[in-house]
Amino acid sequence: MLSTFLKAKLHMASVTQAELWYDGSCAIDADLLKISGMQEFEQIDIYNVTNGERFTTYIIVAEPGSGIISINGAAARKCQVGDRIIIATYGQFSTEEAAQHRPKLVYLNADNTVERSTNTIPTQLAE
Repeated sequence: MLSTFLKAKLHMASVTQAELWYDGSCAIDADLLKISGMQEFEQIDIYNVTNGERFTTYIIVAEPGSGIISINGAAARKCQVGDRIIIATYGQFSTEEAAQHRPKLVYLNADNTVERSTNTIPTQLAE
């Protein structure tokens, strides 16, 4: 049996463009793709922290070093420039693969530069 697990995420990315009439997708800086292990045409889920929207699209490559996170096509109606979003990919793993799997978690600053990268999330504590 296969189970679905988080493969990678770009946490708190800032939307730099929202292009309604561009091919539907999400353009992501090629350097961020490399760091996160995400790939062109890979399916992604986007969680808009600013307004609560959640939607699925796919990746296209943006210029390396540009910091571009562009929400394109119909999805552009779900984000505005400046919104903070989480971009996540998932993979299916066997029980054996899942036991060894560690996601690539990339935390971004407001300008889409990398703050830090890790493969664990601290245990959430009770308040």
